[in-house]
Amino acid sequence: MSHAPYRPSDLISELLTGMRLHGVQYRRIQTGPTFGLGFPPKPGHAYFHYVAVGTAILRGEDGRQHVLSAGDVVLLPRGEGHALLSGENHPVQCLETIDAAPLGDTVSGIDTCPSTHAVPSAVIFHGCMVFDLGGMQGLSKLMPAVMLADGNGTQFPGLLPMVDAMKREVCSGRIGFAGILARLTDAVAAMIVRDWVERGCDGASGLVMAMRDPRLSLSLLALHKDPGRDWTVEALAAESNISRSVFADRFQTVIGTAPLRYVTELRMQLASQWLTHQSLSIEVVAERLGYASQAAFSRAYKRVMGHSPGATRRGRPLASP
Repeated sequence: MSHAPYRPSDLISELLTGMRLHGVQYRRIQTGPTFGLGFPPKPGHAYFHYVAVGTAILRGEDGRQHVLSAGDVVLLPRGEGHALLSGENHPVQCLETIDAAPLGDTVSGIDTCPSTHAVPSAVIFHGCMVFDLGGMQGLSKLMPAVMLADGNGTQFPGLLPMVDAMKREVCSGRIGFAGILARLTDAVAAMIVRDWVERGCDGASGLVMAMRDPRLSLSLLALHKDPGRDWTVEALAAESNISRSVFADRFQTVIGTAPLRYVTELRMQLASQWLTHQSLSIEVVAERLGYASQAAFSRAYKRVMGHSPGATRRGRPLASP
């Protein structure tokens, strides 16, 4: 079997194509010269902050601190608890206990700037959302707790226009601005994730190593493009143009799971996404993923996800195997 030359960008593009941010809630935060805002842990979610004006210190759960300046964007892909502070020792108040004024369906405003100050010392745009990587959901566990992008730097040349557009949309409150914000946030988060993957994912192992493996990445790309195909170990090995035994050993060593187990887990992660966010019927999902019957699909889903596909459709949280 002949293959086109290996390009790491192919699999990265497939990852970013499947990435979605759901249930995004935005807040425009205006503060005075001193502030301490706490953000509780939210597993399965991501936090997003853009410092439009002023400075802030981000303190993570582990106590590490990051100094943020105007133009900086921060993505916390695992939804870990943290705080934004004006100074290291300033007391912290949970953001969820602060009254917010609705600015739209998914946007609200918080103003802690004292009335004696005509201009806020800091303006921060904050988002909290379900961070859905589709079939690559396991990758989120490998990402760093805090992913920082300098919107004014050269590493992200297209970032500043996007975050500026986000600021204009929130401030203008024009018709449909919440939907435009969601799309802009998708793009900004994708840029940050892409940069992390292109820089080697901080040496993370498993799936990340496979994504950069010139052989395994070929089979992974074919699998992610057509998850409903009747995949066998032989068929996957053929995509990588190596023998069945070599492929199986290499896959197990690099990714840490057997090839067909990975196929099943990928299908169930996609099924969870389709059931939850695309409202597809169980029958349609089973057919898309190549199952001969709805019953066979439901058994596989419950074995991997821990509950039935019907429970997911009724609003159970997304689960990871």
